[in-house]
Amino acid sequence: MDQLTDEQVERRLSAALAHRTSVPAEKLIAGLLRTFTLTADGDDEFIFPALSSTARERIFGGQVIAQAIVAADRTVDDEKNIHSLHSYFLRAGDETKPLHFRVHRDFDGRSISNRRVVVRQNDKVIFNLTASFQKPAEGLHHQVDMPDVLPPEDCLSAIEQIARNPQVSDEHIERMSMPRPFEVRSFHPEGKTKHARQYQWFKTVAPLPDDPLTHRATLAFASDMGLLSTSMIPHGLHWTTPGLFSTSLDHAMWFHDDFRVDQWICYVMDSDWTGSTRGLNRGSLYRQDGTLVASAVQEGLIRLMPPKV
Repeated sequence: MDQLTDEQVERRLSAALAHRTSVPAEKLIAGLLRTFTLTADGDDEFIFPALSSTARERIFGGQVIAQAIVAADRTVDDEKNIHSLHSYFLRAGDETKPLHFRVHRDFDGRSISNRRVVVRQNDKVIFNLTASFQKPAEGLHHQVDMPDVLPPEDCLSAIEQIARNPQVSDEHIERMSMPRPFEVRSFHPEGKTKHARQYQWFKTVAPLPDDPLTHRATLAFASDMGLLSTSMIPHGLHWTTPGLFSTSLDHAMWFHDDFRVDQWICYVMDSDWTGSTRGLNRGSLYRQDGTLVASAVQEGLIRLMPPKV
């Protein structure tokens, strides 16, 4: 399909919006918060139960990052908050099987604590994370200014992008427009360009509780949405490109300032390099007032398989 008529776009958009809004926002947020609810299973061990069914081929990486943050936080003094994490995705996870989180207390100092979290499924390690926690402290401060970006109301919603994309078939739109706990609006360059830059605004579809851990876990969850695609921009690739396989290899984050994810966050992304079937991606996350609240770096696997003849 090379292009869509206005009538086709409107029909696809109407169907996608109807599907996306078919679940109340409060129910979607309740489901997100249940994702962060882990059950204790002995000293420094936690379980997230299996789901009865799933439409995903593998567990979303941002989910496991967020859950590992929650597990680590439950072993740290209340006055310390996570300020950085480094993680590796080792095996694909299955949502229909329980996740086991084992926290290792590597260090506890007066101002800093360090934790390792090993996540297993079927007795195999699928993910590991190291996180550092710090007591609040005053010190020197500077930040890079937020780039000149369009406000969220002037960016296309994720649903509009799906409906307007001729590479997305009608059959795939229903799956891609599944109800989600985030509203996303983004700017993505059209076609192939040497400038590997894009940005998106996102926030939850309904208010979250006030505690900082929920917002930091939610931001970590959302930071895995779209970051890897930045390194595909110079090559004209898209997640709908036939034969494309991509997956996250690692993910690191640093938390700089306070924020709420039920208010708009701007995720500014760029990529310096691709090679050896890998792509490196960076992201800066800003509040709408221009305050830099977090940074992220992710390397991903990108393979383009030749079409079968």
